[in-house]
Amino acid sequence: QERLVESGGGLVQAGDSLTLSCAASEDTFTNYAMAWFRRVPGKERELVAVIDWPGDRALYANSVKGRFTISRDNAKNTVTLQMNSLKSEDTAVYDCAAAYYSSSSSYTATDFRSWGQGTQVTVSS
Repeated sequence: QERLVESGGGLVQAGDSLTLSCAASEDTFTNYAMAWFRRVPGKERELVAVIDWPGDRALYANSVKGRFTISRDNAKNTVTLQMNSLKSEDTAVYDCAAAYYSSSSSYTATDFRSWGQGTQVTVSS
């Protein structure tokens, strides 16, 4: 059974760092690209970062480039999002997602088949 469970969200101040983790079942994780999205009420879901299988390439939204880093541990079936220099506009629910395939030149939400429940990140200014 496919499963994704996020953890690590919380309340931080602007400029702080936070690390999100996503634990996946092996059938959800192995051989598939993994991503972090974020959603804010009233706005379209945003793709924050995606990492291919086995982890050779990562893509980032322009809004987080240089501040966030996505990585994966294929032995532990986990994907991590390291978030530095957080801003108030980073406040959102962050979702982990597994793609339909191992790699692509670009991604949208429709490329992902499994989703976690999300973890709230709140950045106070």
